[in-house]
Amino acid sequence: MKYLPIDVQLFINNRKRFKKNLKENSLAVFNSKDIYNTGADSTLPFSQHRDIFHLSGVDQEESILVIFPSCKNTSHKEILFLKETNEHIAVWEGEKLTKKRATEVSGISTIYWLNQFESIFRQLVIESENIYLNANEHLRTKNEMETREDRFVKKFKSDFPNHSILRSAPIMHKIRSIKDPLEIELMQKACDITEKGFRRILKFVKTGKMEYEIEAELMHEFLSNRSKGFAYSPIIASGSSACVLHYGENNKSCNEGDVILMDFGAEYANYSSDLTRCVPVNGKFTSRQKEVYNSVLRVKNDATELLKPGVLLNEYHKMVGEIMEKELIKLQLISNQDVKNQDPNWPAYKKYFMHGTSHYIGLDTHDLGSWTNPIEENMVFTVEPGIYIPEEGLGIRLEDDVVVQKNGNPINLMKNIPIEADEIEELMN
Repeated sequence: MKYLPIDVQLFINNRKRFKKNLKENSLAVFNSKDIYNTGADSTLPFSQHRDIFHLSGVDQEESILVIFPSCKNTSHKEILFLKETNEHIAVWEGEKLTKKRATEVSGISTIYWLNQFESIFRQLVIESENIYLNANEHLRTKNEMETREDRFVKKFKSDFPNHSILRSAPIMHKIRSIKDPLEIELMQKACDITEKGFRRILKFVKTGKMEYEIEAELMHEFLSNRSKGFAYSPIIASGSSACVLHYGENNKSCNEGDVILMDFGAEYANYSSDLTRCVPVNGKFTSRQKEVYNSVLRVKNDATELLKPGVLLNEYHKMVGEIMEKELIKLQLISNQDVKNQDPNWPAYKKYFMHGTSHYIGLDTHDLGSWTNPIEENMVFTVEPGIYIPEEGLGIRLEDDVVVQKNGNPINLMKNIPIEADEIEELMN
Protein backbone atom coordinates (compact mmCIF):
# COMPACT_ATOMS: atom_id res chain seq x y z
CA MET A 1 0.00 0.00 0.00
CA LYS A 2 1.14 3.53 -0.70
CA TYR A 3 -0.21 4.92 2.57
CA LEU A 4 1.69 4.77 5.84
CA PRO A 5 0.71 2.23 8.55
CA ILE A 6 -2.56 3.08 10.33
CA ASP A 7 -2.84 3.02 14.12
CA VAL A 8 -4.33 -0.42 14.87
CA GLN A 9 -6.42 1.12 17.66
CA LEU A 10 -8.76 2.50 14.99
CA PHE A 11 -9.87 -0.97 13.92
CA ILE A 12 -10.06 -2.24 17.50
CA ASN A 13 -12.33 0.74 18.33
CA ASN A 14 -14.50 0.14 15.27
CA ARG A 15 -15.06 -3.52 16.13
CA LYS A 16 -15.99 -2.58 19.72
CA ARG A 17 -18.63 -0.19 18.38
CA PHE A 18 -19.93 -2.84 15.99
CA LYS A 19 -20.19 -5.54 18.67
CA LYS A 20 -22.22 -3.28 20.96
CA ASN A 21 -25.01 -3.42 18.36
CA LEU A 22 -25.14 -7.22 17.96
CA LYS A 23 -27.80 -9.39 19.53
CA GLU A 24 -26.67 -11.96 22.07
CA ASN A 25 -25.10 -15.15 20.68
CA SER A 26 -24.76 -13.77 17.16
CA LEU A 27 -21.94 -13.84 14.66
CA ALA A 28 -21.26 -11.53 11.74
CA VAL A 29 -19.37 -12.18 8.50
CA PHE A 30 -17.70 -9.71 6.13
CA ASN A 31 -16.07 -10.48 2.79
CA SER A 32 -13.54 -8.59 0.70
CA LYS A 33 -14.33 -7.43 -2.82
CA ASP A 34 -13.49 -9.31 -5.98
CA ILE A 35 -10.71 -8.44 -8.37
CA TYR A 36 -12.60 -7.42 -11.50
CA ASN A 37 -11.61 -8.57 -14.97
CA THR A 38 -11.49 -6.01 -17.79
CA GLY A 39 -10.93 -8.44 -20.69
CA ALA A 40 -8.28 -11.01 -21.65
CA ASP A 41 -6.04 -11.38 -18.59
CA SER A 42 -6.25 -7.76 -17.41
CA THR A 43 -7.87 -6.60 -14.19
CA LEU A 44 -8.82 -3.38 -12.48
CA PRO A 45 -6.68 -2.33 -9.50
CA PHE A 46 -8.02 -3.97 -6.35
CA SER A 47 -10.26 -1.82 -4.15
CA GLN A 48 -11.16 -3.27 -0.75
CA HIS A 49 -14.73 -3.54 0.53
CA ARG A 50 -15.05 -0.58 2.83
CA ASP A 51 -16.86 -2.48 5.61
CA ILE A 52 -14.20 -5.16 6.10
CA PHE A 53 -11.53 -2.47 5.92
CA HIS A 54 -13.36 -0.35 8.51
CA LEU A 55 -13.46 -3.28 10.95
CA SER A 56 -10.05 -4.85 10.32
CA GLY A 57 -7.70 -2.65 8.29
CA VAL A 58 -7.09 -5.60 5.95
CA ASP A 59 -6.61 -4.22 2.44
CA GLN A 60 -6.28 -7.48 0.53
CA GLU A 61 -8.44 -9.63 -1.74
CA GLU A 62 -9.95 -12.99 -0.71
CA SER A 63 -10.26 -12.02 2.96
CA ILE A 64 -13.05 -12.90 5.39
CA LEU A 65 -13.71 -11.39 8.82
CA VAL A 66 -15.83 -13.26 11.38
CA ILE A 67 -16.95 -11.56 14.59
CA PHE A 68 -18.60 -13.76 17.28
CA PRO A 69 -18.43 -12.07 20.72
CA SER A 70 -20.40 -14.85 22.48
CA CYS A 71 -18.27 -17.71 21.19
CA LYS A 72 -17.31 -20.17 23.94
CA ASN A 73 -13.88 -20.57 22.38
CA THR A 74 -12.30 -17.25 23.31
CA SER A 75 -9.82 -17.46 20.43
CA HIS A 76 -12.74 -17.50 17.98
CA LYS A 77 -14.42 -14.27 19.09
CA GLU A 78 -12.65 -12.50 16.23
CA ILE A 79 -11.12 -14.34 13.27
CA LEU A 80 -9.51 -13.32 10.00
CA PHE A 81 -9.33 -15.82 7.13
CA LEU A 82 -6.75 -14.85 4.52
CA LYS A 83 -5.37 -16.09 1.24
CA GLU A 84 -2.31 -18.17 2.07
CA THR A 85 0.91 -16.54 1.01
CA ASN A 86 4.11 -18.26 -0.12
CA GLU A 87 7.30 -17.50 -2.06
CA HIS A 88 5.67 -18.22 -5.44
CA ILE A 89 2.82 -15.77 -4.79
CA ALA A 90 5.29 -13.17 -3.52
CA VAL A 91 7.25 -13.38 -6.80
CA TRP A 92 4.25 -13.22 -9.14
CA GLU A 93 1.75 -11.04 -7.28
CA GLY A 94 3.74 -9.28 -4.59
CA GLU A 95 3.84 -9.77 -0.85
CA LYS A 96 0.59 -10.74 0.88
CA LEU A 97 -0.23 -10.52 4.57
CA THR A 98 1.48 -13.07 6.77
CA LYS A 99 -0.37 -14.15 9.91
CA LYS A 100 1.93 -12.02 12.04
CA ARG A 101 1.50 -8.95 9.86
CA ALA A 102 -2.29 -9.42 9.74
CA THR A 103 -2.41 -9.31 13.53
CA GLU A 104 -0.28 -6.17 13.58
CA VAL A 105 -2.58 -4.47 11.05
CA SER A 106 -5.91 -5.52 12.56
CA GLY A 107 -5.37 -6.23 16.24
CA ILE A 108 -6.94 -9.68 15.68
CA SER A 109 -4.87 -12.50 17.12
CA THR A 110 -6.58 -15.47 15.45
CA ILE A 111 -5.63 -15.76 11.78
CA TYR A 112 -6.38 -18.78 9.56
CA TRP A 113 -5.82 -19.46 5.89
CA LEU A 114 -8.91 -19.63 3.69
CA ASN A 115 -8.70 -23.40 3.23
CA GLN A 116 -9.76 -23.76 6.89
CA PHE A 117 -12.79 -21.50 6.58
CA GLU A 118 -15.52 -24.04 5.75
CA SER A 119 -14.89 -26.38 8.67
CA ILE A 120 -14.33 -23.66 11.31
CA PHE A 121 -17.21 -21.51 10.09
CA ARG A 122 -19.64 -24.43 10.25
CA GLN A 123 -18.79 -24.99 13.92
CA LEU A 124 -19.38 -21.31 14.68
CA VAL A 125 -22.70 -21.17 12.83
CA ILE A 126 -24.04 -24.20 14.67
CA GLU A 127 -23.10 -22.63 18.00
CA SER A 128 -24.74 -19.29 17.21
CA GLU A 129 -28.40 -18.25 17.14
CA ASN A 130 -28.24 -15.37 14.65
CA ILE A 131 -26.05 -14.63 11.65
CA TYR A 132 -25.45 -11.06 10.53
CA LEU A 133 -24.86 -10.96 6.77
CA ASN A 134 -23.77 -7.90 4.85
CA ALA A 135 -25.12 -6.16 1.74
CA ASN A 136 -24.82 -2.83 0.00
CA GLU A 137 -27.86 -0.87 1.20
CA HIS A 138 -26.73 2.60 0.16
CA LEU A 139 -29.75 4.60 -1.02
CA ARG A 140 -28.12 5.46 -4.35
CA THR A 141 -26.76 2.06 -5.34
CA LYS A 142 -28.27 -0.02 -8.17
CA ASN A 143 -26.68 -3.35 -7.12
CA GLU A 144 -26.63 -4.67 -10.70
CA MET A 145 -23.36 -6.60 -10.30
CA GLU A 146 -23.04 -9.72 -8.14
CA THR A 147 -20.20 -9.41 -5.64
CA ARG A 148 -18.17 -11.86 -3.59
CA GLU A 149 -20.38 -10.90 -0.63
CA ASP A 150 -23.52 -11.64 -2.67
CA ARG A 151 -22.24 -15.09 -3.62
CA PHE A 152 -21.38 -15.81 0.01
CA VAL A 153 -24.89 -14.83 1.17
CA LYS A 154 -26.49 -17.01 -1.50
CA LYS A 155 -24.39 -20.02 -0.50
CA PHE A 156 -25.02 -19.46 3.20
CA LYS A 157 -28.79 -19.45 2.72
CA SER A 158 -28.51 -22.70 0.79
CA ASP A 159 -26.21 -24.39 3.34
CA PHE A 160 -28.04 -23.14 6.46
CA PRO A 161 -31.68 -22.55 5.48
CA ASN A 162 -33.02 -22.76 9.05
CA HIS A 163 -30.77 -20.16 10.65
CA SER A 164 -31.92 -16.71 11.66
CA ILE A 165 -30.37 -14.07 9.37
CA LEU A 166 -30.00 -10.43 10.40
CA ARG A 167 -28.63 -7.40 8.54
CA SER A 168 -25.23 -5.87 9.26
CA ALA A 169 -25.88 -2.87 6.99
CA PRO A 170 -27.93 -0.79 9.48
CA ILE A 171 -25.15 -1.19 12.07
CA MET A 172 -22.47 -0.23 9.56
CA HIS A 173 -24.46 2.84 8.47
CA LYS A 174 -24.63 3.89 12.12
CA ILE A 175 -21.01 3.37 13.14
CA ARG A 176 -19.37 4.45 9.88
CA SER A 177 -21.26 7.75 9.87
CA ILE A 178 -19.73 8.78 13.22
CA LYS A 179 -16.00 9.07 12.73
CA ASP A 180 -13.35 7.96 15.20
CA PRO A 181 -10.71 10.69 15.83
CA LEU A 182 -8.17 8.50 14.03
CA GLU A 183 -10.44 8.42 10.97
CA ILE A 184 -10.70 12.20 11.00
CA GLU A 185 -6.89 12.36 10.99
CA LEU A 186 -6.82 10.18 7.87
CA MET A 187 -9.46 12.34 6.21
CA GLN A 188 -7.44 15.42 7.07
CA LYS A 189 -4.47 13.82 5.33
CA ALA A 190 -6.58 13.25 2.21
CA CYS A 191 -7.70 16.90 2.33
CA ASP A 192 -4.11 18.09 2.76
CA ILE A 193 -3.09 16.19 -0.37
CA THR A 194 -6.03 17.73 -2.20
CA GLU A 195 -4.82 21.17 -1.10
CA LYS A 196 -1.41 20.48 -2.64
CA GLY A 197 -3.11 19.51 -5.89
CA PHE A 198 -5.20 22.68 -5.97
CA ARG A 199 -2.27 24.97 -5.25
CA ARG A 200 -0.32 23.20 -8.00
CA ILE A 201 -2.95 23.84 -10.67
CA LEU A 202 -3.44 27.48 -9.70
CA LYS A 203 0.04 28.06 -11.14
CA PHE A 204 -0.73 25.89 -14.17
CA VAL A 205 -4.11 27.11 -15.47
CA LYS A 206 -4.04 29.52 -18.37
CA THR A 207 -5.85 30.18 -21.64
CA GLY A 208 -5.54 27.28 -24.08
CA LYS A 209 -4.81 24.56 -21.50
CA MET A 210 -6.88 21.40 -21.93
CA GLU A 211 -9.11 20.19 -19.13
CA TYR A 212 -7.35 16.82 -19.12
CA GLU A 213 -3.99 18.55 -18.66
CA ILE A 214 -5.29 20.00 -15.40
CA GLU A 215 -6.50 16.52 -14.42
CA ALA A 216 -3.02 15.15 -15.13
CA GLU A 217 -1.36 17.77 -12.92
CA LEU A 218 -3.65 16.80 -10.06
CA MET A 219 -2.92 13.10 -10.47
CA HIS A 220 0.82 13.80 -10.44
CA GLU A 221 0.53 15.65 -7.13
CA PHE A 222 -1.70 12.98 -5.58
CA LEU A 223 0.57 10.07 -6.48
CA SER A 224 3.57 12.01 -5.23
CA ASN A 225 1.93 12.18 -1.78
CA ARG A 226 1.06 8.50 -1.16
CA SER A 227 -2.45 8.69 -2.59
CA LYS A 228 -3.74 6.07 -5.05
CA GLY A 229 -5.25 8.98 -6.96
CA PHE A 230 -8.72 10.47 -7.20
CA ALA A 231 -11.32 9.48 -4.62
CA TYR A 232 -13.91 9.68 -7.44
CA SER A 233 -13.96 10.60 -11.12
CA PRO A 234 -12.86 14.25 -11.31
CA ILE A 235 -14.85 17.01 -12.99
CA ILE A 236 -12.76 19.63 -14.80
CA ALA A 237 -15.47 21.69 -16.49
CA SER A 238 -14.68 24.95 -18.24
CA GLY A 239 -17.26 27.44 -19.46
CA SER A 240 -20.74 26.06 -20.15
CA SER A 241 -19.61 22.50 -19.25
CA ALA A 242 -19.78 23.61 -15.61
CA CYS A 243 -23.58 23.57 -15.95
CA VAL A 244 -23.47 19.79 -16.53
CA LEU A 245 -23.52 18.45 -12.98
CA HIS A 246 -21.71 15.19 -13.70
CA TYR A 247 -19.54 16.35 -16.57
CA GLY A 248 -16.62 13.95 -16.86
CA GLU A 249 -15.16 14.12 -20.37
CA ASN A 250 -12.51 16.68 -19.34
CA ASN A 251 -11.53 17.04 -23.00
CA LYS A 252 -12.14 20.69 -23.88
CA SER A 253 -9.90 23.71 -24.18
CA CYS A 254 -10.02 26.32 -21.42
CA ASN A 255 -10.95 29.53 -23.20
CA GLU A 256 -10.28 33.19 -22.44
CA GLY A 257 -12.98 34.67 -20.21
CA ASP A 258 -14.32 31.34 -18.97
CA VAL A 259 -14.47 30.02 -15.42
CA ILE A 260 -13.37 26.43 -14.73
CA LEU A 261 -15.37 24.41 -12.19
CA MET A 262 -13.12 21.72 -10.69
CA ASP A 263 -14.67 19.02 -8.49
CA PHE A 264 -12.00 16.57 -7.32
CA GLY A 265 -10.44 15.03 -4.25
CA ALA A 266 -7.57 12.76 -3.29
CA GLU A 267 -8.07 9.50 -1.46
CA TYR A 268 -5.71 8.47 1.31
CA ALA A 269 -5.75 5.04 2.98
CA ASN A 270 -9.17 4.46 1.33
CA TYR A 271 -10.60 7.66 2.86
CA SER A 272 -12.07 10.29 0.55
CA SER A 273 -11.83 14.03 0.26
CA ASP A 274 -14.24 16.02 -1.90
CA LEU A 275 -13.42 19.56 -3.01
CA THR A 276 -14.92 21.98 -5.51
CA ARG A 277 -13.29 25.23 -6.53
CA CYS A 278 -13.87 27.59 -9.47
CA VAL A 279 -11.11 29.65 -11.06
CA PRO A 280 -11.00 32.12 -13.99
CA VAL A 281 -9.01 30.82 -16.95
CA ASN A 282 -7.17 34.10 -17.40
CA GLY A 283 -6.66 34.68 -13.67
CA LYS A 284 -9.28 37.42 -13.32
CA PHE A 285 -13.04 37.08 -12.64
CA THR A 286 -15.38 39.45 -14.45
CA SER A 287 -17.62 41.52 -12.18
CA ARG A 288 -20.58 39.24 -12.96
CA GLN A 289 -18.59 36.07 -12.38
CA LYS A 290 -17.37 37.41 -9.05
CA GLU A 291 -20.90 38.47 -8.08
CA VAL A 292 -22.23 34.94 -8.63
CA TYR A 293 -19.13 33.43 -7.01
CA ASN A 294 -19.56 35.46 -3.84
CA SER A 295 -23.25 34.54 -3.66
CA VAL A 296 -22.35 30.85 -3.67
CA LEU A 297 -19.65 31.44 -1.07
CA ARG A 298 -22.12 33.18 1.25
CA VAL A 299 -24.55 30.27 0.92
CA LYS A 300 -21.76 27.79 1.66
CA ASN A 301 -20.65 29.67 4.77
CA ASP A 302 -24.22 30.03 6.08
CA ALA A 303 -25.02 26.39 5.30
CA THR A 304 -21.94 25.21 7.21
CA GLU A 305 -23.17 26.93 10.37
CA LEU A 306 -26.46 24.99 10.15
CA LEU A 307 -24.77 21.58 10.46
CA LYS A 308 -25.23 20.89 14.16
CA PRO A 309 -26.20 17.88 16.29
CA GLY A 310 -29.96 17.34 16.39
CA VAL A 311 -30.66 18.81 12.94
CA LEU A 312 -32.47 16.61 10.40
CA LEU A 313 -30.88 16.57 6.94
CA ASN A 314 -34.16 17.12 5.12
CA GLU A 315 -34.84 20.22 7.23
CA TYR A 316 -31.27 21.38 6.72
CA HIS A 317 -31.62 21.22 2.94
CA LYS A 318 -34.84 23.26 3.11
CA MET A 319 -33.10 25.93 5.18
CA VAL A 320 -30.23 26.11 2.69
CA GLY A 321 -32.77 26.44 -0.12
CA GLU A 322 -34.25 29.50 1.58
CA ILE A 323 -30.78 31.06 1.84
CA MET A 324 -30.12 30.34 -1.84
CA GLU A 325 -33.50 31.79 -2.81
CA LYS A 326 -32.50 35.19 -1.39
CA GLU A 327 -29.18 35.17 -3.25
CA LEU A 328 -30.82 34.28 -6.58
CA ILE A 329 -33.25 37.18 -6.15
CA LYS A 330 -30.29 39.55 -5.54
CA LEU A 331 -28.67 38.19 -8.72
CA GLN A 332 -31.96 38.83 -10.59
CA LEU A 333 -32.12 35.21 -11.67
CA ILE A 334 -35.51 34.69 -10.00
CA SER A 335 -38.09 37.18 -8.72
CA ASN A 336 -40.34 37.45 -5.70
CA GLN A 337 -43.20 36.65 -8.07
CA ASP A 338 -41.46 33.43 -9.10
CA VAL A 339 -41.23 32.46 -5.45
CA LYS A 340 -44.88 33.35 -4.84
CA ASN A 341 -46.02 31.17 -7.75
CA GLN A 342 -43.56 28.29 -7.20
CA ASP A 343 -44.41 24.60 -6.98
CA PRO A 344 -43.67 23.61 -3.35
CA ASN A 345 -42.27 20.30 -4.62
CA TRP A 346 -39.83 22.11 -6.94
CA PRO A 347 -39.10 25.58 -5.55
CA ALA A 348 -38.10 28.42 -7.85
CA TYR A 349 -34.46 28.32 -6.71
CA LYS A 350 -34.16 24.78 -8.12
CA LYS A 351 -33.92 26.24 -11.64
CA TYR A 352 -30.37 27.37 -10.83
CA PHE A 353 -29.51 25.12 -7.85
CA MET A 354 -30.98 21.70 -8.52
CA HIS A 355 -28.93 19.39 -6.28
CA GLY A 356 -28.52 18.85 -2.54
CA THR A 357 -26.05 20.76 -0.42
CA SER A 358 -24.43 18.05 1.72
CA HIS A 359 -23.74 14.34 1.85
CA TYR A 360 -21.85 12.06 4.21
CA ILE A 361 -18.20 11.47 3.34
CA GLY A 362 -15.64 9.01 4.69
CA LEU A 363 -14.49 5.65 3.33
CA ASP A 364 -16.83 6.32 0.42
CA THR A 365 -17.22 9.71 -1.18
CA HIS A 366 -20.98 9.31 -0.73
CA ASP A 367 -20.56 7.58 2.60
CA LEU A 368 -23.00 5.58 4.71
CA GLY A 369 -25.36 7.35 7.11
CA SER A 370 -29.01 7.88 7.99
CA TRP A 371 -31.09 10.50 6.19
CA THR A 372 -33.92 10.24 8.73
CA ASN A 373 -32.11 10.39 12.09
CA PRO A 374 -30.66 13.63 13.51
CA ILE A 375 -27.10 14.72 12.78
CA GLU A 376 -24.57 13.73 15.47
CA GLU A 377 -21.20 14.95 16.64
CA ASN A 378 -18.20 13.76 14.55
CA MET A 379 -20.24 13.09 11.45
CA VAL A 380 -18.43 14.45 8.38
CA PHE A 381 -20.29 16.15 5.54
CA THR A 382 -19.56 17.98 2.34
CA VAL A 383 -21.03 21.47 1.96
CA GLU A 384 -21.43 22.23 -1.75
CA PRO A 385 -24.00 24.76 -2.97
CA GLY A 386 -23.89 25.90 -6.57
CA ILE A 387 -25.45 28.27 -9.06
CA TYR A 388 -25.64 27.15 -12.71
CA ILE A 389 -26.61 29.66 -15.41
CA PRO A 390 -26.53 27.96 -18.85
CA GLU A 391 -27.60 31.16 -20.62
CA GLU A 392 -24.44 32.85 -19.30
CA GLY A 393 -22.16 29.82 -19.81
CA LEU A 394 -21.36 30.01 -16.11
CA GLY A 395 -21.48 27.41 -13.35
CA ILE A 396 -20.15 28.07 -9.85
CA ARG A 397 -19.97 25.44 -7.09
CA LEU A 398 -17.87 25.66 -3.94
CA GLU A 399 -17.31 22.72 -1.61
CA ASP A 400 -15.51 21.85 1.61
CA ASP A 401 -15.57 18.84 3.96
CA VAL A 402 -16.55 19.58 7.57
CA VAL A 403 -16.74 17.70 10.89
CA VAL A 404 -19.84 18.32 13.04
CA GLN A 405 -19.03 19.52 16.56
CA LYS A 406 -21.03 19.16 19.78
CA ASN A 407 -20.76 22.87 20.51
CA GLY A 408 -19.98 25.48 17.91
CA ASN A 409 -19.51 25.48 14.14
CA PRO A 410 -18.14 22.44 12.30
CA ILE A 411 -14.39 22.00 11.81
CA ASN A 412 -13.49 22.65 8.16
CA LEU A 413 -10.94 20.05 7.03
CA MET A 414 -10.26 22.27 3.99
CA LYS A 415 -9.87 25.58 5.82
CA ASN A 416 -6.38 26.08 4.38
CA ILE A 417 -7.44 25.63 0.77
CA PRO A 418 -7.91 29.03 -0.93
CA ILE A 419 -11.54 29.93 -1.58
CA GLU A 420 -11.96 33.72 -1.50
CA ALA A 421 -12.16 35.10 -5.05
CA ASP A 422 -9.52 37.78 -4.39
CA GLU A 423 -7.07 35.24 -2.95
CA ILE A 424 -7.52 32.94 -5.95
CA GLU A 425 -6.85 35.82 -8.34
CA GLU A 426 -3.78 36.81 -6.35
CA LEU A 427 -2.35 33.26 -6.36
CA MET A 428 -3.00 32.84 -10.08
CA ASN A 429 -1.17 36.08 -10.86
